[in-house]
Amino acid sequence: MTYVIAIDAGTTSVRSIAFDAHGRPVASSAREFTQHFPQPGWVEHDANEIWERTVATLADVVAALEGPVAAIGITDQRETTVVWNRRTGEPLSRALVWQDRRTAGRCDELLADGHLSLVRSTTGLVLDPYFSATKLEWLFGPGGVTPGPEVAFGTIDAWLVWKLTGGTTHRTDVTNASRTMLFDIRTLQWSPELCDLFGVPSHVLPEVCPSSGRLGVTAADIPTGPGVPISGVAGDQQAALFGQACFAPGDTKNTYGTGSFVLMNVGETCPEPVEGLLTTVAWSLPDPGGDGPPVTTYAYEGAIFVTGAAVQWLRDGLGLIDDAAETGPLAASVPDSGGVVVVPAFTGLGSPWWDPYARGAIFGITRGTTAAHLARAVVESMAYATRDVVDAMSSASGFAVRSLRADGGASAMDLLLQLQADQLGVRVSRPVVRETTALGAAYLAGLAEGVWGSLDDITGNWELDVTVEPHTDELSAAMADAGYQMWRRAVGRSGRWARD
Repeated sequence: MTYVIAIDAGTTSVRSIAFDAHGRPVASSAREFTQHFPQPGWVEHDANEIWERTVATLADVVAALEGPVAAIGITDQRETTVVWNRRTGEPLSRALVWQDRRTAGRCDELLADGHLSLVRSTTGLVLDPYFSATKLEWLFGPGGVTPGPEVAFGTIDAWLVWKLTGGTTHRTDVTNASRTMLFDIRTLQWSPELCDLFGVPSHVLPEVCPSSGRLGVTAADIPTGPGVPISGVAGDQQAALFGQACFAPGDTKNTYGTGSFVLMNVGETCPEPVEGLLTTVAWSLPDPGGDGPPVTTYAYEGAIFVTGAAVQWLRDGLGLIDDAAETGPLAASVPDSGGVVVVPAFTGLGSPWWDPYARGAIFGITRGTTAAHLARAVVESMAYATRDVVDAMSSASGFAVRSLRADGGASAMDLLLQLQADQLGVRVSRPVVRETTALGAAYLAGLAEGVWGSLDDITGNWELDVTVEPHTDELSAAMADAGYQMWRRAVGRSGRWARD
């Protein structure tokens, strides 16, 4: 028996999971790391702490295995920006996290100066502090890091590849590159025009590789031992789309993690940008015939910045629960939210609003409001925000969402799946293996090393856990729509709060 290990470097923790040839997890280990909030709207991580957690989880998993490791895959929180010294291997600042809003004003300037068209047509993205380019520009600004020849930039995947290979490999994959706002998603090359706009010299950028293929091998001091190929890399949401076996155009998934991210496979032709959504690279695979260039698949994406993070807020900020797993039962203990609406815009609003100045709000509180009503409103907000994205995706793209595959931690709540099915009016399915982000990274690595021979092998591994159908009676549909209209009113009132 051989195994593939996936390193899932998320926003709040690092998890390493070993999968067998059937795509089943056989060993896992997770470690949380510190969230730094030096100012309102600023979010930072210590890249060295992320690396230390990675090593610890790898060591745990390797110790539990009874056979060799065939390959390592990496999936990561996208857009988070790390700069380090190539000579010492040390970070030159804290990492600026995808949630960080400090460059919102700079994005406004770029928008006012007419740069949105270039950004949209080249990268498929919007001018928002979510992405890496303005973060990197800020780090290279006055009093910051001088981008000399010894400086390297990367998203978290590139940082981990660098550390795993003992500082010999500075590489990323096309999915992570596509989230930097510096990458041309049609030519699959760094954009000289955008690098010039943001003041990013080309020598700091990593080499861009396909999502499946050998990027490097582990150094001698890595817990797996030396020479293990690192052969699959993808941003977390693209990896989840792959892990959910969404290989046909129109296939759609939503990952309910720290945030929620709806991705739809739109095929091998890069579509034109559409309002409210992102166009992104889904993955790039070797040519099946072996002789041609890699084959790239694209996706539409709707990014919801806060969903699972709102559950953490119930636990850590309000003290209403002791464990995240209590949220579902607490929310299900009441038949509705009692008129309470929670808009968890803690770091602004993503798709389809793209409002970095929105802030979290609670509406409809009365003397009778309880902790259960607040928990229910938080769970409902996940379903409502997903409907925002899916409605925008369907109307703007012309692709109707036929069904939704759900994964991520919050997908364990059957209540959420039912609420989501009722809001969308389509079937919602949850697989047996819910760690589809890690599974996708493992599949990408295993494909490159022959553990799996084709996409058909991966599709055959997908196992259904639960399918939820929407309620179809008139009363249920009317109640679902009434709740959604109340949500829309609440979103409108929370918009641009920090600006106005």
